[in-house]
Amino acid sequence: MRTVSILGATGSVGTSTLDLIARDPDGFEVLALTANCDVERLADAARRVGAKRAVVADETCLPALRDALAGTTVEAAGGGQAVCEAAAMGADWTMAAIVGTAGLKPVLAAVQQGGTIALANKESLVSAGDVVTDAVARHGATLLPVDSEHNAIFQCLEPANAERIGRIILTASGGPFRERSLDAMRGITPEQAVAHPNWSMGAKISVDSATMMNKGLELIEAFHLFPVTVDQLDVIVHPQSVVHSMVEYIDGSVLAQLGAPDMRIPIAHALAWPARMETPCQRLDLATIGRLDFEAPDYDRFPCLRLAREALAAGGARPAILNAANEVAVAAFLAGRAGFLEIAAIVADTLDRYDPAAPETLDQVLAIDAEGRRIAGERVKDCVV
Repeated sequence: MRTVSILGATGSVGTSTLDLIARDPDGFEVLALTANCDVERLADAARRVGAKRAVVADETCLPALRDALAGTTVEAAGGGQAVCEAAAMGADWTMAAIVGTAGLKPVLAAVQQGGTIALANKESLVSAGDVVTDAVARHGATLLPVDSEHNAIFQCLEPANAERIGRIILTASGGPFRERSLDAMRGITPEQAVAHPNWSMGAKISVDSATMMNKGLELIEAFHLFPVTVDQLDVIVHPQSVVHSMVEYIDGSVLAQLGAPDMRIPIAHALAWPARMETPCQRLDLATIGRLDFEAPDYDRFPCLRLAREALAAGGARPAILNAANEVAVAAFLAGRAGFLEIAAIVADTLDRYDPAAPETLDQVLAIDAEGRRIAGERVKDCVV
């Protein structure tokens, strides 16, 4: 029996992880579940899997959590420090699925225990890539990618030939606006942007997919996860989301991982690794699908992807600033305070106005993130909706 903790248990990745664990109750012991403030879903999950501890990041939600868990043996806790303490309980396997920079400290707390961390929190590597990978090496932890693209690459990497990689090719669905012109994207609403054609995801990541910023962030992640240079990373648009990513070797061979667009597949791979486990996921029927299409990304219609590539190439603090500004811009769009096309404009303006030295510690990363958010927030005030 392996001990597990799930940081971000009520989001889409967290609930998918819980679904897999509940199907094998004798295989896993749940130490901790965390959420921001979704008390009802957190308490229900904690009771269902018999978690030792349930934690809400928003401490004002703690009384409600205690009431919801009354009469159970589940310990309730609240606050950011309590989330980090839950991450440091020493689980054999930790799902890191907290959205945003709020996940940085808990990820490092889990890494410092030297266990296996299944990483679904993009910001850990986008904003603090060197800090996190240095900590992984220092504490002997294992980092397993859970994003479908990075998990696909991980599955296609041949350890004996890792230094003979020619390219890593990340596939992108292209999002819901792949065929729309720039003019047609001006009036896009949040409701339209979160309606992803293939995947069931949260609002923020769905908007990132619609702008293709998500793929840009994944390029930055891939740089920190795999032994490649910036020039060895490529993106191709694949609308069906069947081929999840590819690895090309120097002999011309290309290995690809295929599967239904269901996050439980990469989660199960990370949960059972180095073995495999059965899942209830739909099996791939290529005859029914009939065709697989590919096309080059359009950097003019989707400038967020270009901005991310440029931030990766520049290095230093640029990826952290990119991520901070994007989070502010997406939040403004979802709140109706900025237009869809202004997301990229806000990010570009923030990158133009702020260029500090490269961060070397988590505190420096968080300071850069905070200043990037402040500058982006000022730019949002200029938006006219």
